[in-house]
Amino acid sequence: MRLCFAGTPDFSAAHLSALIAAGHTIDAVYTQPDRPFGRGKKLRPSPVKEVAMAAGLEVKQPTSLRTGGAQQELASIAPDLLIVVAYGLILPKIVLDIPKLGCINVHASLLPRWRGAAPIERALLAGDPVSGVTIMKMDAGLDTGDILYKQKVVIDPEEDRISLTDKICEAGKLALLHTLSHFPELSNQAQRQNNSLSTYADKLEKSESLLLWREPAEKLHRIVRAGLGRTPAFSFINGARLQLLEASVEQTESQKTPGTIIKINKHGVLIACGEACLLVTRIALPGKKPWTIADLLNSGTDLLRAGAILSHSE
Repeated sequence: MRLCFAGTPDFSAAHLSALIAAGHTIDAVYTQPDRPFGRGKKLRPSPVKEVAMAAGLEVKQPTSLRTGGAQQELASIAPDLLIVVAYGLILPKIVLDIPKLGCINVHASLLPRWRGAAPIERALLAGDPVSGVTIMKMDAGLDTGDILYKQKVVIDPEEDRISLTDKICEAGKLALLHTLSHFPELSNQAQRQNNSLSTYADKLEKSESLLLWREPAEKLHRIVRAGLGRTPAFSFINGARLQLLEASVEQTESQKTPGTIIKINKHGVLIACGEACLLVTRIALPGKKPWTIADLLNSGTDLLRAGAILSHSE
C-alpha cells in the first residue's frame, strides 16, 4: 500500500517510527507547522517532523486541510491509505475521500468510550480499570468511524497520565502494524460503534485540577494522576498556589477539617479529606522546580506545617 501519515506530538512520532522500523514506505508525512517555543520564541519542529526528516521523508505542513491547494497536493500524491495519529487538524470529508482505501485513526481509548481530545485523562478521572487503543476508519464525525481493531490496556491503581500514555502508545504501535498486515480482512469485518455507549473526553480545563478537600481522597488522587505533566493538580495555602504532583491514598479517617495538614515528614504531607487522607509526596511551589517533601523540609521553608489548612482559593 502507498501510505501517507499525519500526526504531530510525541505520541504520533512513536507510531511513525514504528512504521519506518517495520519497513513501510511512506510517501509523505503531514504535521502541523513549526511553533514558537521558549523565551526566544524560536520556531521548533514537531516531534513527527523530526522523525520524518531524520528518515528522509517528504514533510508537508499546511495550516489547514480545508484549502483547495492542500487538498490537491494530497490528491496528487494519491495514497492508498492515510494514517492519522493525533494530527490536530480537522480532516474535511473531501480529504477523507482522497485515499483509495480511506483514512484510519489511532485513538487512545476503547471506542465508543471516550471519544474526543483527552481520552487518557478522562479514563483516569473516571477510575476506569481498563483503557486501550482503537484503530478505526475515519468518517466525518468525532471518533465515530467503524472499528477495525482494538487492544486493551490495564490501568494500574497508581497509573498516571504519563505512564498510561506510554502503555497505550506501545499498544497502539502494535495495533497499527497488525491492522496494516491484516487490512483487507479487518476492513471487511469492521464493526459499527454503538452510539448509545459513547462518552466524550473533553479537553481538561485548569479549573478541573483544583483540589476540593471535602471530596474523598480517592477522587483527589485520580485528579493528581490525571493532571501530571499537563494540567497539574493544585491547591492554595496562605495565598500561595501549590502544584501537587505525586500522592497516594491513606485509608485513615480524620476528624480534622478537610484540607488540614495532619502531619509532615520526609515521607510526605498527610492531608485530611472528606473521606480518608491524601499523602502528598512531591509538590511544586510557585516559580520553583518540583520537590520531594524531604527536599522541601531541607529547604527550611515553613509554608507547609502540621495544622495548616489548604484551601481552594487564594
